[in-house]
Amino acid sequence: MSRPVVALTVGDPCGIGPEIALRLLADGPLPARVLVVGDARALDRDRALVPGAPPLPVQAADGFLASDAPFALDEEADAAGRAAMATLPPLGAPAGSAGRASYAWVVRGATLSRSGAVDALVTGPVHKGAWGLAGIDAPGHTEVLAAQAGVPRVVMMLAGGPLRVALSTIHVPLARVPSLLSVDGIAADLAILHADLRARFGVASPRIGVCGLNPHAGEGGRFGDDEARVVAPAVARARAAGIDASGPWPADAVIPRAAAGDFDAVLALYHDQGLPAVKTLSPRGAVNVTLGLPFVRTSVDHGTAFDRAGRGTATAASLHAALALAVAMSRSTRDVPRPT
Repeated sequence: MSRPVVALTVGDPCGIGPEIALRLLADGPLPARVLVVGDARALDRDRALVPGAPPLPVQAADGFLASDAPFALDEEADAAGRAAMATLPPLGAPAGSAGRASYAWVVRGATLSRSGAVDALVTGPVHKGAWGLAGIDAPGHTEVLAAQAGVPRVVMMLAGGPLRVALSTIHVPLARVPSLLSVDGIAADLAILHADLRARFGVASPRIGVCGLNPHAGEGGRFGDDEARVVAPAVARARAAGIDASGPWPADAVIPRAAAGDFDAVLALYHDQGLPAVKTLSPRGAVNVTLGLPFVRTSVDHGTAFDRAGRGTATAASLHAALALAVAMSRSTRDVPRPT
């Protein structure tokens, strides 16, 4: 079987993204051919940090795709980086020009993926503060990729070790979470999660546990009625559509059950409800996955680590895991209709 082609965005050039991209290439052989989406200057600056980092030729995407080369730097992405950054900003702190560059690389990766030029997209860490300095009003990768793909709703999921945890709300203040939850929204998230577990992960009959919002899933209304008003009706709607969802369960009960194999995935209702468990059980190998896109996208589970940039101590473990999962997902042969 021929190796798939994966586009790899390097993330914020002031963080560890270029370093871990070089570490990934230096570690080869890899399960995919890699088209790096970044800036040659940022990669060259970090090259001294990575013993054995291979030369990375700048090449047009069409030329790379027609070749059998193991990797190359996308010429259009390199040009976008130079347009965004007249000079490289210093390592270790957010900069507006770096934010513009990393955003342009995400858009370029989405373009390559939407067109079918590559089999999957793997993204390095970006910094939302740098995007803000650049005047980019976007909360993160997930939302930008949804807009680029033209899909109305996507679901963020973290996969690591025995757990897959998806989220109904992502990068929002905790105080806003209850008002953002709805029967329609949770039911739509369950439909996307169910479809992608089948289509991308090869789970024939997914079992999904759904968290409650409040302690003890509301304790029968004693600690809140969100479960009765919103979560339970959404689960009932999903079950009526043939989805094996159950809940609402107390989060501290359903997540350990999923880790033990009782569920194929958990739907958590807010960011820090579910993700700490994944990162605890898989501290270096968790992968961020965007479900509901018309293409495969995975990412590292960590940020830009400005405090470690330029020190040569960053690990590419999560990036390796993200690449391996992207390859596995791209090779899925299941053809499951997507929810509308």
